[in-house]
Amino acid sequence: MVHGAGDLRVEEVAGREPGPGEVLVRVAYGGVCGSDLHYFHDGAVGDFAVREPLVLGHEVVGRVSAGGLAVGTAVGIHPATPCGACQECRSDRRNICASSNYLGSAAHYPHIQGGFVEELIVPANQVRVLPAGLELRTAVLAEPLSVAIHAVRQAGDDAVAGKRVLVTGAGPIGLLVVAALRKSGAAEIVVTDLHEAPLALAAEVGATRTIRAGTQDPGDWAEVAIEASGTAGGLRTCLERVRRGGTVVQVGSLPGGDTAFPGSLLMTRELRLVGAFRFDHEFDTAIAWLADGLPVEPIVTHVFPLAEARKAFELAGDRTIASKVLLEISGDTRS
Repeated sequence: MVHGAGDLRVEEVAGREPGPGEVLVRVAYGGVCGSDLHYFHDGAVGDFAVREPLVLGHEVVGRVSAGGLAVGTAVGIHPATPCGACQECRSDRRNICASSNYLGSAAHYPHIQGGFVEELIVPANQVRVLPAGLELRTAVLAEPLSVAIHAVRQAGDDAVAGKRVLVTGAGPIGLLVVAALRKSGAAEIVVTDLHEAPLALAAEVGATRTIRAGTQDPGDWAEVAIEASGTAGGLRTCLERVRRGGTVVQVGSLPGGDTAFPGSLLMTRELRLVGAFRFDHEFDTAIAWLADGLPVEPIVTHVFPLAEARKAFELAGDRTIASKVLLEISGDTRS
């Protein structure tokens, strides 16, 4: 639970029994996301500031304890509860519903408490039964993989198949973008980052070329560029290195407020700049891809017990060492 910038605590909170249409899940693993790190370090993610104690976490998997499914069933949790009534929901764009509740988010007040709890109660329609044989430690990547799949799809139908794609930023989302691009048929995947360790992971999950930012030219123009670093420099690189008429997808979370970028390139080169925010149906695709053996295991670099949450968060912020850091929440991590 985060109480403000730098103030992270492991606390006892009152529990309750699930009501009609709800499922109680004993959480096995929780993945520490970049947004969790922003809440920890900055007390905010972009324009979403912590105004009350907030349980973090939205990348969670576990086993059913009570509800409409058999006790012990391995499940993943879709973290979003859209309103279902707005124009975006009616247009099947529920991921940008302005009224959506999202686990571990300060976007609304009162905040939506998150999934880094031993027992989590969620609506039954957010629960996905995991395929037999899919390890919980791998299944916890379904949520961030969904973000990556959505980003790739935002480039357009069949936009990456057989194409050269540039990815700026090799954090967990950038690495999962690489895996999704490989699965989607990209011919070349060039990845840039400031550090060697994440670039080595990028090569393991499908990058055809890796570049230490600022040391080499990315080479030929890319048809599509996906910005996953959440930095103005990364966005600039994408806009400068995508070919005329190309597409840039912004999936990295940029800081709140204004971000400077070479906007003249949008006009003179007729570029398409599109955002990618969260996901919806891609969650089911992500689970299916993971069950089918998508090679993403190297992305998980560290696992900590819940009692060492602060240590986990501090390490997760060190990109020279860690990629995806997991918390063992309840201790029940059997396959």
